[in-house]
Formats: sequence, C-alpha cells, structure tokens
Amino acid sequence: MPSKLTKTDTQWRAQLNDEQYRVTREAGTEPPFSGEYVNHHDSGNYICVCCGQPLFSSDAKFDSGCGWPSFSNQIEQGVITHHADHSHGMDRTEVRCKHCDAHLGHIFDDGPAPTGLRYCINSVALDFHAKE
Repeated sequence: MPSKLTKTDTQWRAQLNDEQYRVTREAGTEPPFSGEYVNHHDSGNYICVCCGQPLFSSDAKFDSGCGWPSFSNQIEQGVITHHADHSHGMDRTEVRCKHCDAHLGHIFDDGPAPTGLRYCINSVALDFHAKE
C-alpha cells in the first residue's frame, strides 16, 4: 500500500464536489436509497473517490436493504481502518480509507456468511472501475 496521502482542506475542496467533501472529509452521510451504487450490479472494483485506493470487489457486494451499498469484505485486508463512533447517540464503528483517511461509512456484524460483516458505505465515497 502506498504511504499515507495528506492534502490541505483547500486541495480536497478543489478535488471533490460539495457532497463528496461533506461525506468523506466531514464524516457526513448521504440519504438512504439515494446513492448511485445502491442498486449497481456490474462486475468490477469500488475505489475511494478521494485517492483511488481499491476498497471493495463487486463479488463482496450484496443487497442488505439498508439503503446504502453493502459489502461483506474488503478487497484486501488492511485497506480500511476502523474507528469508534459515538455520534448521534449511537455506538457504531466508522470505516475509513487507510490511504487517505476518507470517511466511507460504518461496519456492522449482521452481514452474510462467511464473514458476518456488513460494510455500509456511502456511494459518494466511491468510484467504480468495471472489469475488462
């Protein structure tokens, strides 16, 4: 994995649109069922919108019914970091891109076998690269 990517706030604002910035740099959330990748079923990889780091494979994507794209596993162990999140009166685990520290969403333990995990991810935090 490449070294940690750091940019100034001005650089992030120039690179990202307002919604991408709000979600990835300020830990926001897009409304449920509004994201581009909620009902997306193409084969390929989902990458970080901020730095291009591959995060999830379409092979790990499933329909959880939660309103956000859901994945049962990272594309490669260690590309995502976990952080305690006690905001909004809830105890959750936030997930971020390890390379650029972009907020992606949250992880829950109610996913399918074999991992039992559900990475609940904001579409605006992702780009998609189709398999060739």
